[in-house]
Parts: sequence; C-alpha cells; structure tokens
Amino acid sequence: MEILKKSWDVIVVGGGNAALCSAITAAENGAKVLLLERAPQEERGGNSTYTEGLMRFVYGGADDIRKLCPDLTDAEMASADFGSYTEEQFFDDMARITQNRTDPDLCELLVRGSNPALHWLVQHGIKFEPQFGRQAFNIGGKFKFWGGATLAAWGGGPGLVEGLYKAAGKAGVEIAYDAWVKDLLHKDGVISGVKVRFHGVTEAINASAVILACGGFEANAEWRSRYLGKGWDLAKVRGTRFNTGDGLSMALDIGAQPKGHWSGCHAVGWERYASDFGDYNLTNDYERDSYPFSIIINAEGKRFLDEGADFRNYTYAKYGRMILEQPNQFAWQIYDSKVLHLLRPEYRTKHVTKVIANSIEELVEKIDDVNQGQLLKTIHDFNASVRQDIPFDPNIKDGRSASNIEIPKSNWANTIDTAPFHAYNITCGITFTFGGIKISNSAQAINTNDEVMPGLFAAGEMVGGLFYFNYPGATGLTSGSVFGQIAGKSAAEYALS
Repeated sequence: MEILKKSWDVIVVGGGNAALCSAITAAENGAKVLLLERAPQEERGGNSTYTEGLMRFVYGGADDIRKLCPDLTDAEMASADFGSYTEEQFFDDMARITQNRTDPDLCELLVRGSNPALHWLVQHGIKFEPQFGRQAFNIGGKFKFWGGATLAAWGGGPGLVEGLYKAAGKAGVEIAYDAWVKDLLHKDGVISGVKVRFHGVTEAINASAVILACGGFEANAEWRSRYLGKGWDLAKVRGTRFNTGDGLSMALDIGAQPKGHWSGCHAVGWERYASDFGDYNLTNDYERDSYPFSIIINAEGKRFLDEGADFRNYTYAKYGRMILEQPNQFAWQIYDSKVLHLLRPEYRTKHVTKVIANSIEELVEKIDDVNQGQLLKTIHDFNASVRQDIPFDPNIKDGRSASNIEIPKSNWANTIDTAPFHAYNITCGITFTFGGIKISNSAQAINTNDEVMPGLFAAGEMVGGLFYFNYPGATGLTSGSVFGQIAGKSAAEYALS
C-alpha cells in the first residue's frame, strides 16, 4: 500500500474515539497524518463503538444543552430539568470515586477541557441528544437528570465513530485498516516511526511523532490474570477483541513509565451467557444496569452489595468485580413488578437470561444454581426491613432504605411482594483497564527516569493515573476526546518544529 511507504509527520496507532480526535487535531495543526487501525474496516472503532456514546461534561444549565443539541424542540426542553454540572462537582466526583488518587494535573485537564471537547465534536459534525429514560426518569411529567451524565452522541458509540471517521477524511487523515503495529522505531530515546504488519507483511514506516491510542489490555486473558488477579481470565469482554495491550507493551519496552491502577479496571454486571467478546449487533442487549431498583443475590442466595449505594453512574463500574468474586462468577438481579417500567430497554430483548414468576416461591424454584432456602429467607428479611415512610423516587437518592439486615440498601428499596417477579442472570463484563503510562500535561510520554520521550504521545485508555478503584460513568469518551485533542496538537507541533 502506497501510504505505508511514505514518511509522515504523525502516526496515530488505534482507531477509536481518542485516536480519531488525535488524528483530526494533528491534521488541523498542519501535520501529515496516518492512522493505523489494527482491526478490519468492518470492526473499526475500538471500544468506542461498543459504548452508548454517553459523555460526562461540565455545563451550566439548559442553555448549554441547547447549544450542543440545537435540534431539541421547545417541548422537549420544557419537559426536562437538566440542572447543571459544575467543574466543582466533576472534581468532587473524580476525587470521591477514585479515593483521592486521581492525578490532579490530568484531572484538571479532563474537567476543564470537557465542555470545549464536546463543542469541538459538534463543530466536526457530531450530534448529541439528551438521554431521556436512561439518565432521567419521567416523574410527574418532567424528566429530571441525575448522575452528571446528560448527553450522548446520536447513534451511540457507532454513530460517534462513524462521524469521526468522516471528519478525519475531511481533515486529510490517511487511514490503513488491518494494520497491526508491532513495535516502535527509535534511537537514543527518540521516536522515528513504527513497525507494522500489514496484510501479513511487516514494514517500517517513518514519522516524526507517534501517538499511541490503542487501548488497554482488557481483551488479553493472560494479562488480566497477571495484573487484575485470580479469576479475571474468566470475565466477559464487553468491547473489541483487539485491545490486547500492544501499545502498552511497546511503550514499556522502550522505557515508558507505568502509571495508574494496574490491578484496577472498569467492569460491570453483564449477561451471563454473552459472547466472550463484544458483538456490534448484540452488545447493548447484554447490559444490565437497572440494578439500583433490584436486589442482587449470589449462588448462596445472599445479597453481597448495596444496590442503592449511589446512582448507577457511580457504582456500576466497580460492581462487576464484586460479581466476579462470587461463587461460580454469577449473580441474579431480582425485580418486583412495581419497578419493571423503569428497566432499560435491553432487559426486554431476546438476548437475556431471565425468569418470570407469579409468586416468590415459583420464582425461587425457577432460579438455577442457587440455595433456594436461603434465597427465600433473604427476600423475607429484605421485605421486612424496607422503610415504608419514605416515598420512592428514582431521580434522586431518596433515602428509602432497607437497613435492619446484614447488608443495607441505602436508596430505592422496594418490597418484593407484587407479581409478576422478574430475575436476570448476570456475570462480570470488563470494559477497560485503568493501568497506563505516565504522560505530561501535553500528553507526551514520560520514561522511568522522569524524562519526556521525544516523539511519543498517548491518549485514551493508554493514559495512566486518571481512574482508581472505580469510575464516574461516561468519563471515558470525554477523556479520550480531551487527551486525544491535546496529543494531536502536541504531536503536530513537535513534528513540525
């Protein structure tokens, strides 16, 4: 292929949101840019394609939302209480969720860059829409948004990726698919290009700068066991099969400094019998994120977490680990009919393992692989402990708790006593890993001697130090866009200097 024989200012390794934002920005800053996507064209986009396209960002109120969603009607605007999400709230969420370990410099770049990043995406043809029914429930004729995540790209992750590839083409970015980057070219610590296997042939391509934006190691079962711990080789992979840690490996091999929570990851409750890797056509059907309105039990028939500890956005990314730690790595979500109307659409697809019953006894009898006597007791004890004096409200942390039991439920507790009863079988689905490499504020890689690595930049899941233990929902795509734009601008300036 002719483009592989040329010399480039900037090579971007990866094909998802962070890589595309990097490539577009580098091209707009005057660089000749080549993007190398390991996947074939029909599987392009990395993990970004498997997301809902939801992005966390700072905004001041309804006027900010209208600017990003100019197609919203007056009726739609009137039907919603968008509230606001301030820089202070974003900072607080990042500090609280990561137990105050998030890198302060990177966090500041993320938070302060979040609003401009979405406006940049809009300028490049990406459309956004409020997540009615997912991030807000209709109570009394009004949608009240909660949890700090309000907008998603039209068409979800696939729509975002498709739009960014169009923007990349307009910006003059050259793209090669089935291009598996295997190594970095360098001399005396200075990057000079990459080695890439393209259609079975390995070639060297010269470039003044390289941006690594090719994901973490979530699709590598051996690395998961090595870094995340025992049992993680058994987790389902929510996204692409191509994120096997190659970018991390080649960076570390030449001295990049590891940073972040290498034994941590984003992992959720997922359809127990989902495919081992993400499936473009089915991935959204496998999500099981309405659990705050359920009780979750394990094979012993016992609850093992607080389903209502916080809004879903602040707990879902850590609960996958807790499910994986249960006997046989599975659990069941159990719902009373009073809340079935609040379940997200994926619960109503055919790609779901569920049980429906008209009595609690029938439900327990139908649930496989569970201690049925203990499960009956768990439901009975839970029902007896639910506070009836506080009204149920899914749009706020309502304080309707179940407290006189071994593991309390802090909010949204409802008795399980009204048929039909639904139960959904889940396991752990891993989204992405938290460990990465250290970068400067200009997204330049830092080596183990705390020196910048000339010509090497990173974005997306490759960035270490943002997330620890847990993750504020919808921050990943925002981070990819923010640091992608920083990396693209810095790499172009470096290459052209």
